[in-house]
Amino acid sequence: MTINFQYVQMPNSEAMNELMTNKLNKLAKKFDFIIRADVFFKMENDPSGSGKICEIRLSVPGPRIFAKGNDDDFEKAAASTIKELESQLQKRKHTFKKY
Repeated sequence: MTINFQYVQMPNSEAMNELMTNKLNKLAKKFDFIIRADVFFKMENDPSGSGKICEIRLSVPGPRIFAKGNDDDFEKAAASTIKELESQLQKRKHTFKKY
């Protein structure tokens, strides 16, 4: 699995790259059909304070899987995004036919 990181309106963070690589590798071990992951970190000016966005797009057999998390901290946004992806991957895994 290849992982591509993009940071929009913010500097690159090696710590976030490492954290997301670890989380996505755990998903790849559980769901071996993941081909590629595109991770986007965005910062928006939100008066409520929750302007830190993490978006992940996974390339898998069939339609792509997409999840988005918006929180006051990038780690929280990433955790919620990974959790949502895991539930979507679980549903996709049940649709595969075993031959």
